Amino acid sequence: PTSAQVSVVPHSGRFCYTLDNDLLSTEQRQFYEDNGYLLIKKLVSDEDIERFRKEFTRICKREVNPPGAMIMKDESLRSQFGQSEKVVNKVQDFQEDEELFRYCTLPEVLKYVECFTGPNIMAMHTMLINKLPDSDKQTFLHPMHQDLHYFPFRPASRIVCAWTAMERADQDNGCLVVQPGTHKTTLKPHGYPQWEGKTNKLFHGLLDEDEKTPKVHLVMEKGDTVFFHPLLIHGSGINKTSGFRKSISCHFASSECYYIDVKNTSQEHLEKELEEMVRKKYNATSVELKDIWNFRARLVQGERINL
Repeated sequence: PTSAQVSVVPHSGRFCYTLDNDLLSTEQRQFYEDNGYLLIKKLVSDEDIERFRKEFTRICKREVNPPGAMIMKDESLRSQFGQSEKVVNKVQDFQEDEELFRYCTLPEVLKYVECFTGPNIMAMHTMLINKLPDSDKQTFLHPMHQDLHYFPFRPASRIVCAWTAMERADQDNGCLVVQPGTHKTTLKPHGYPQWEGKTNKLFHGLLDEDEKTPKVHLVMEKGDTVFFHPLLIHGSGINKTSGFRKSISCHFASSECYYIDVKNTSQEHLEKELEEMVRKKYNATSVELKDIWNFRARLVQGERINL
């Protein structure tokens, strides 16, 4: 078509997964539309990453104890390493730790998030992952999964994950693996993979994975950030090095998203598992999934509407 014909066609009709904005190029929007992810190089500064790394070390040493944070450890290593980063493989729900939560408020991250969620942005789910070198006792392979499996809110297209490499991530140390285009599919049934004694709590995976779907390994340098759709099928391999592969991430959603009832859906068993964990941790008699998410969610930009 001639340029005159192109300019008459508004882009908004073409794009389902991004909103009109003056940041992403048409090529970037089309790439996300087709593939379900978008990688932005060197988005987060080395200085910020070093600050997050220091705070993570303080949490591992129990110098700080953020309320509500879930510190996931490999208990088999504790006798050897005690309280150190060599034992902790994940800090989840760090929304009450002001230093780590700065990640969710970085203007350079939020300006991209807004292209997917719109101006009213909630930080819904936060994680700092410290992928340990793989041991015989437990594997830190994360099976292929869709993040929407964990989320009782919709619509999916107004949710996006920002995932930043805190050092080089490649196939040796277990980088992210994605199946491009799978964000256009539906939410599939998830559960614990049939690995002998090597399943991590809440690390659910697809029950029926299509091995023929092409996979892309996202090799990233420190500070590189990938934004991806919650239906994109992804996972990560094992860390075959002696170092620790760190990343920091947040799932953002438009505050105009709304909670759904997951009863009688593929997400129902996860709801029960999560409620049981929270009841045990806080000695609570009754907990609802919506309460857990209300506690996790924090407004980072605009106004709080539904979530």
